[in-house]
Amino acid sequence: MPYQGHPGDTLASALLANGVRFVGRSFKYHRPRGIFAAGSEEPNALVQLARGARTEPNVRATTTELYDGLIAASQNRWPSLAFDVGAASGMLSRLLPAGFYYKTFMWPAMSTAWLKYERVIRAAAGMGRAPGEPDPDRYEHQYAHCDLLVVGGGAAGLAAARAAADSGLRIIVCDEGACVGGTLVGDDVSIDGLLGSEWIDATVRILSANPDVVLLPRTTAFGSYDGNMLALIERVTDHLAAPPPYVPRQRLWKVRARRVVFATGAHERGIAYQDNDLPGTMLAGAARTYVQRYAVRPGSRAVVFTNNDSAYAAALALNAAGVALAAIVDARGQGEITGTLARRARDAGLPIVAQAVICCGHGRKRVSAVDIAPIAGGGRRRVDCDLVCVSGGWNPALHLFSQARGALRYDDTLTAFVPRSPLSHVVAAGAANGRFGLAEALADGHAAGLGATGPNLSAAAPPHAEMEVGAAPLALWSVPAPRRGGKRFVDLQDDVTAEDIALAAREGYTSVEHLKRYTTLGMGPDQGKTSNMLGLALLAQAADRSIVQVGTTTFRPPYTPVTLGAFPGDERGAHVEPTRYSAMHDWHAEQGASFVNAGLWKRPYSYPRVGETPEQAANREAKNVRANVGMVDVSTLGKIELQGRDVAELLNRVYINRWDTLPVGRCRYGVMLREDGIVLDDGTTSRLDANHYLMTTTTVNAVKVMQHLERLLQVDWPELEVYIASVTEQWTAAALAGPRARQVLQAVVDIDVSNEDFPFLAFGECQVRTAQGAIPARLFRMSYSGELAYEIHVPADLGRAMWEALIAAGEDFGLMPYGTEAMSTLRIEKGHVVVGAEADGRTTADDLGMGKLVSTAKWCIGKPLMNRPALTAVDRWQLVGLTALDGAVMPRAAKIVADLDRALPNPMLGHVTSWCWSPNLESWIALALLAGGRTRHGEILWAVSPLADAKVRVRVGPPCFIDPEGERLRG
Repeated sequence: MPYQGHPGDTLASALLANGVRFVGRSFKYHRPRGIFAAGSEEPNALVQLARGARTEPNVRATTTELYDGLIAASQNRWPSLAFDVGAASGMLSRLLPAGFYYKTFMWPAMSTAWLKYERVIRAAAGMGRAPGEPDPDRYEHQYAHCDLLVVGGGAAGLAAARAAADSGLRIIVCDEGACVGGTLVGDDVSIDGLLGSEWIDATVRILSANPDVVLLPRTTAFGSYDGNMLALIERVTDHLAAPPPYVPRQRLWKVRARRVVFATGAHERGIAYQDNDLPGTMLAGAARTYVQRYAVRPGSRAVVFTNNDSAYAAALALNAAGVALAAIVDARGQGEITGTLARRARDAGLPIVAQAVICCGHGRKRVSAVDIAPIAGGGRRRVDCDLVCVSGGWNPALHLFSQARGALRYDDTLTAFVPRSPLSHVVAAGAANGRFGLAEALADGHAAGLGATGPNLSAAAPPHAEMEVGAAPLALWSVPAPRRGGKRFVDLQDDVTAEDIALAAREGYTSVEHLKRYTTLGMGPDQGKTSNMLGLALLAQAADRSIVQVGTTTFRPPYTPVTLGAFPGDERGAHVEPTRYSAMHDWHAEQGASFVNAGLWKRPYSYPRVGETPEQAANREAKNVRANVGMVDVSTLGKIELQGRDVAELLNRVYINRWDTLPVGRCRYGVMLREDGIVLDDGTTSRLDANHYLMTTTTVNAVKVMQHLERLLQVDWPELEVYIASVTEQWTAAALAGPRARQVLQAVVDIDVSNEDFPFLAFGECQVRTAQGAIPARLFRMSYSGELAYEIHVPADLGRAMWEALIAAGEDFGLMPYGTEAMSTLRIEKGHVVVGAEADGRTTADDLGMGKLVSTAKWCIGKPLMNRPALTAVDRWQLVGLTALDGAVMPRAAKIVADLDRALPNPMLGHVTSWCWSPNLESWIALALLAGGRTRHGEILWAVSPLADAKVRVRVGPPCFIDPEGERLRG
């Protein structure tokens, strides 16, 4: 249906102006919901925006600026908003209490039923629809440094920026609104003799004229990180019907600030009473905003329900706009209602009902009446209305302050958490600091701004506004439901009720973190901005504890949802990260190789022939290596050159085995540990000359090892004379493996590669004869496959020439290229470990069967912690080999148990780390980490995978399946 709005409206204000109150359905029960707030705290009015590739789910109507042609649709309903089949879940609400999923969908135990439940639950979960097409918009990143970052452009934020503006400091002011001013916009207050809007305009003119000040409207600070770095998201064109070409939709700012003022304001909270979620129920401050800022009447006859003075400002604004005030229901006694605003309400003749509460709302798709009852007890009376404005108090918006490691304290007078004290580099100001009155917020912001300038700037007088005198709020969180089974909503977004919180407390979930996860309190896109304080107060009551004892949940970024495209910015598609190709990549492609990603590299998976699958090709390739000879591209291995007189000493310190005994022209396998004794990486290092070494690392850890060595040399051991350089891209490498590898190699190199002259783990320099002439090469005799093998390294631009020369020389010997899958099969058959699977960040060298490599003659990183009791326990998971029995397929990543028939819980003894079909053994085999594995050789266990519904008998044995004595690789 088409609607009309006014320039400057939000979607929410335009809908209210068009008489639309019912805008969506709730997540769990699909109950009718209306607009509840006026800003980013809105829990109800989430819409699907736009269509096609630009469609976006869960967008707040309260922060979406109107533009001509805007398309928005309600969510979480079918077939229509008015008639939603999902609303039937509300009728079954007694069967769907908090924790329903945890209690229901784990049955029957140890079955695959969850896989069926999951499809249904996932189909029902979520509210909007993600776009199915690539995002057509562009996003960019901006880095900035400043002396002062002011987050929030309301009264306190503007006062802070204005106080510091003449100091010569570089200042950035950001505000999530389309214009700065916050609640002052449209308000009739007076500041320094000016109307609020006039004072805003004057302040903006002053700040805009200052070259040291940057104003960023439509910019939300969504995260505070280490080093006083804040992340901001600027919505550059979201408010435009036709964005200019080449202009980014959004800009992600990363700002390093010497000092930050969080003038982030406060969020109003509701009060839990029966049916307090009916459309037409909204926060009092929101109603005031719609009336004063947008000139919209959100209803025609209103009831205001409050425990504090701020709601009287809303009542006065509604009355001035022509909305009839049926009643102002104040939970406080007449003697406690003494504020300036309350006095103005009385003078205006507005009906105030003291020491009373709303106990129940009435209506179906919109509130039509409420029941009012005295707190002390007595009869209820019904009041007709189409608008209920609720104010249960205010919570300072401390999300960013807490992320900056600011400590909080509970203020009994304000019934809210406030900053305990400012940090050296971060301060909260205004309502975020518990200064809710305009005059004190201006003064607090002014002081925060001066605090950033240092003592040399003369202190100007803060902006002056009339002091609003008010009484403290009453701690009122909920009202008992008059009807059995009535729902009192705490979290409107996720349908969490006061009854859910009481149930969680009865069932022992008395930690706020447990309550959050058990009930989903505060886990929706609004992150509990209007519900968390109310929820933890009700938990405190149910658990008979104080609010201080209950505490708060952890505040984490983002403060509001951020478009995913903003995080990568231009680094998407082909630009998400550099794609790396070896010098032989084109040759692999020409031969029909199928490719896989290995880190940033494209590596051949296998070379399928006509009629072969990639897996069948890999099996053929692996079998050929054992029978004849194969060649694999290993250019991706990390290669680090080390030079200097202290290289051997460095290697001794970083590897578990000894390196000062390695002669020139020889290679050695080594294992690195982390400082905690856990395996970091493995590889070979070769001594090329007296003070010149080449280290190889795993592909995945090449950068990590380089960074590790750089830190050690620059920070820990700067006295060592060692110079290192990554040469991974400078050298192309091929591994030639198989019983006929020597014959192929001898045909192209100019040195003797016999076993006598070039034994296992030898290194030498040679020339490779190619069609383009002789090229220099480094030759290493080392084996990853367990067969006679060599690695040939040549300068990268000569890689293809070397590769084609070996291919041509191998034609008479049955040479086939092989890919990563065959390479994996060969290494599993040989029992070689890889980082990530077997060396998974929890394993020690002894777990992997390499304990004997640890030298007793020297110290190395991680060695002092290797002997901790937990790392030497007899039941440590150790590397073993598994063979599937009964012709069964080895389950992927299976868990290992001793007895399928054992009563639950059935302890897991370990898990499969790598598995394959071995064409050379003609069986399914695997490497696994198994408790006490080396003592279990010969045992029959079970490999089980509930996800794959597989149960396979396996025999435990040594991890090396082929040539355990190593005769082939030394032959």
